[in-house]
Amino acid sequence: MTSFPPSPLPLPPPSPLPLIVGISGASGVIYGIRMLMALKTLGVPSHLVMSRSAEVTLAHESRLKVAEVQALADVVHAPADIAAAPASGSFRTLGMVVAPCSVRSMSEIASGVTSSLLTRAADVTLKERRRLVLMVRETPLHSGHLRTMTALSDMGAVIAPPVPAFYAAPGSLEEMVDHSVGRVLDLFGLEMNGLKRWS
Repeated sequence: MTSFPPSPLPLPPPSPLPLIVGISGASGVIYGIRMLMALKTLGVPSHLVMSRSAEVTLAHESRLKVAEVQALADVVHAPADIAAAPASGSFRTLGMVVAPCSVRSMSEIASGVTSSLLTRAADVTLKERRRLVLMVRETPLHSGHLRTMTALSDMGAVIAPPVPAFYAAPGSLEEMVDHSVGRVLDLFGLEMNGLKRWS
């Protein structure tokens, strides 16, 4: 009589893939902070890469300390650690959002000549054909900026400047920020609670 090996135990449900959150030195560090908060609420793991310039901007734009922002993420990577997991395409993720994204970071990503983990991780996201969203914070834009954005769009990136939506009748700065964050989360198939939509 043939004996069969015992049935294997059922596999656990797959863990949600993490989203990489880059915070560059552009004005608007609150977008990255609110993104981390939203991901925590949604139960989506976050990997944070915060540039040194972003730490300077944080001191000017928020009462939060760097350690408090880092505590919002599940995993924190040093910006100079190019051996960190997000630097490799074999590290599976939902993709990456840079919130806010400086023109310098945008330009490095477009050229493929990266000098930090933030821009290297974005480059990896592009080469692996994963979703990369850049919340570019600069205005006005000259033709060089616009050509760089076009090049990135051709590579598969989504250029999503944080533009307020007044149809949502925001009652506070926080609501305006959250609307932009929610619309970016839409691009990853994630639903932010309380997002006011046009109907």
